[in-house]
Amino acid sequence: SQPCWSEYLTTRIEQNMVLSCTCPISECRAQPTTAFICSIVSSEDIIAKYEKSLLRGYVECCSNLTWCTNPQGCDQILLKDGLGYGAACSKCSWISCFNCNFPEAHYPASCSHMSHMTCAKCNHGFCWRCLKPWRPTHKDYYNCSAMVSKAAWQEKRFQDYNERCTFHHRAREFAMSLRNRVSSISEMPKIRTLTFVLDACKVLEQARKVLAYSCVYSYYNQDTEIMDIVEQQMESLELHTNAL
Repeated sequence: SQPCWSEYLTTRIEQNMVLSCTCPISECRAQPTTAFICSIVSSEDIIAKYEKSLLRGYVECCSNLTWCTNPQGCDQILLKDGLGYGAACSKCSWISCFNCNFPEAHYPASCSHMSHMTCAKCNHGFCWRCLKPWRPTHKDYYNCSAMVSKAAWQEKRFQDYNERCTFHHRAREFAMSLRNRVSSISEMPKIRTLTFVLDACKVLEQARKVLAYSCVYSYYNQDTEIMDIVEQQMESLELHTNAL
């Protein structure tokens, strides 16, 4: 029935899965056409989101097209031909590098130096050289960086953990500073309550504290089986903390 189709397609569109959706009958592999979807879905907002999905799918299928990589957000579509290294977006002026797909121009570092990559769609971290999931304990990363000596590997490993720990401590200080500023605003007369923002800041402080000291724990822990679980939990917590 039309209401069933409408609910099914709307859900698929909202979940960004409409381009791969098929008929809900398990043995039928037919895909709904654009005309069919537009005739079933009545919400203009949902149709607009569907059209954005079509555009995104088209850009991703064309090897010569790409989106601007500005992490602050930019909907400009760029033509890769002739851009190469250090290309500036005509809309936001963000400078990208399309030789290695790193989201930002990285001079004077070469493209081969940019080993730690992050997927712009799902935030999955991976090693650019061996394509394995990125973790601080990712020994293949150091091997493919030609750090063959144990001393060099240990030094690089310490630097990575120390940088992560320092980053989380600084991010925690930012959350504390933000909470203090919000507190001063909420004390002013005729200002509606900002309790939810204060609670969010407190959660940020706690999450950053946990992440910072988790780096210390991870660095000294030698139990590989336990650390695989801990690192997965840390990655999940860091992803959600960054989003918050």
